[in-house]
Amino acid sequence: MNIWLIMLAGGLITFGMRFSLIYLFGKFQIPETMRRALHYVPPAVLSAIIFPELLYQTDKIDLSLGNTRLIAGIIATLVAWYTKNTLLTILAGMIALVILQLL
Repeated sequence: MNIWLIMLAGGLITFGMRFSLIYLFGKFQIPETMRRALHYVPPAVLSAIIFPELLYQTDKIDLSLGNTRLIAGIIATLVAWYTKNTLLTILAGMIALVILQLL
């Protein structure tokens, strides 16, 4: 029962934080500089999450061809650049990683 209460409380807190920002942004004009800066937040956060997983192996940076995660990430990046399709990018990265790990 405790896990359900924690999940419910977490959901309500998350909803409250997001809704309050949406509500506040509707009340006043955001400066153009701030609007442009906020445009770069999602790619920066995504990069901060993904790059350590791609580059770090056993607590050190691994840029070798033996780093299957890095190779799969490069393949996924090329697919993203070429197709501009999120689903194909994810699938290509996952398939590349599985194939590289099996080899």
